[in-house]
Amino acid sequence: MSEVKISAETRTEFGKGAARRIRRDSKVPGVLYGHGSEPLHLTLPGHDLLLALRTPNVLIALDIDGKSNELAIPKAVQRDAIKGFLEHVDLLLVKRGEKVTVEIPVHTEGELAAGGNLLEHVLNALPVETEATHIPESVTVSVEGLEAGASVLAKDITLPKGTTLAIEEDAVVLQVLAAQAEEAPEGEAAEGEEVAEA
Repeated sequence: MSEVKISAETRTEFGKGAARRIRRDSKVPGVLYGHGSEPLHLTLPGHDLLLALRTPNVLIALDIDGKSNELAIPKAVQRDAIKGFLEHVDLLLVKRGEKVTVEIPVHTEGELAAGGNLLEHVLNALPVETEATHIPESVTVSVEGLEAGASVLAKDITLPKGTTLAIEEDAVVLQVLAAQAEEAPEGEAAEGEEVAEA
């Protein structure tokens, strides 16, 4: 679990005009909330935040106005639909030792059984409950030799110590689908078949 230090400033200007001015300065408006405290409106450095958000569920150590240090995880990130730049970020305040519910990416390793079967990711991320300062970056599942019709359920996935499922144990995470036979276009013979002469 990586922890990234970011300096943030409290902001007092709100609305679209203020947000545009903040973004023009290569910064991102954000809100820090949680633990029943009043939401704190922040301005964060755009480049540093963008780099930090490349890690799923990154733990951010916020230095706010050089006075207070808080730990937070990203809860919602808004990006510009076309250009992809950060428009706004919601951060959830966390404490060391506290449990949080997050989604961690599911990666696979190994080869499916022969036959051209397809692997479907029913869930790309697995909801889990874990300690805020020890959030796993991902889980890896072996699909070695799985045949068509096989499924991997949430309970089949080995989780790191201190991490528990936050989803039904029988929820399907991955399933193997049989390859679809392609139909030959009309007038053409399927491979290995001969066309009868009229």
